[in-house]
Amino acid sequence: MHISEGVLSAPVMISGAALTAVGTAVGLKKLDYDKIPQAAMLASVFFLASLVHVPVGPSAMHLVLNGLLGLILGWAAFPAILIGLALQAVLFQFGGLTGLGVNTVNMALPAVISYYLFGRLARGENQTLALAAAFMAGATGIILSGLMVGISLFFTGESFLIAAQAVVAAHIPVMIVEGLITLALVSFLRKVKPEVLHATVSG
Repeated sequence: MHISEGVLSAPVMISGAALTAVGTAVGLKKLDYDKIPQAAMLASVFFLASLVHVPVGPSAMHLVLNGLLGLILGWAAFPAILIGLALQAVLFQFGGLTGLGVNTVNMALPAVISYYLFGRLARGENQTLALAAAFMAGATGIILSGLMVGISLFFTGESFLIAAQAVVAAHIPVMIVEGLITLALVSFLRKVKPEVLHATVSG
């Protein structure tokens, strides 16, 4: 899901950085201080899950778990994902620092959308609806991220159109896998520690 260093145009990188700055500011403002350790733990889960990369053109395909982060963290997914991506860029040169803003918004914004679409259902009393919402959150997070990567490449240059289409298509199987993993993790959390699924953000 990372877009490689040196691929994006300056306007796309500046726009991504601006959107990430806004999203991170909102996430930090809404984050409850007593939930910071939980947010840090989920940032490390994101960091580890996305370490295994399969190159797809100028991008790479891997697990993201942004739907899960969205369900639990809400807007706080922005700073959590930003930290995970920054560490990957510095330690492993995944994505690089110039594309950090775009890569962050491409993964964090779908997480926030998943939070608003499916968060209430995933925390609800109805087990069947909760697990269906968890699957949809995982699947929605990854397919929206794939679409946003494609859009980022397209707005960099029309020559990336084929690569953008390949990136989106490649993430369809990952969407199903992410949905199933998110479903399994939410099912586990509902049984052993349901309070984790309560909103980590205030407001």
